[in-house]
Amino acid sequence: MPSSTELPRNILVVDDEPYIGRIIQLKLESSPYHVDVCQDGADALDRLRTEDPVDLILLDIMMPNMNGFEVLARLREMPHRKTTPVIMLTGKGQSTDREQAESLGASDFLTKPFSPKKLLARIEEFFTD
Repeated sequence: MPSSTELPRNILVVDDEPYIGRIIQLKLESSPYHVDVCQDGADALDRLRTEDPVDLILLDIMMPNMNGFEVLARLREMPHRKTTPVIMLTGKGQSTDREQAESLGASDFLTKPFSPKKLLARIEEFFTD
């Protein structure tokens, strides 16, 4: 897989808190990433049903209407998204949340608040061999 310095990677941020989504977007776009932000699960699924490239998803668990677990379960049913890396983001660090995320196919799990530097390091791990 090419490193992130060779081509821009597309990251989808799904978080119902606009401030958090914007902070993540600004941090990642200062690196070699193109970032789209969705503020709820339904919008994220609409975006993920397309063939538009998405190389990694940052998915908040606690959202109204459709939580991150529901979004993750549905996107794993999409043939073209089965292996897309998903990092779950949550304000709760409970082991049951981590276990549920892993059982649904999450690639990683970060508890809020997290440092932008730590987030960037975790993302980089997915794009380096």
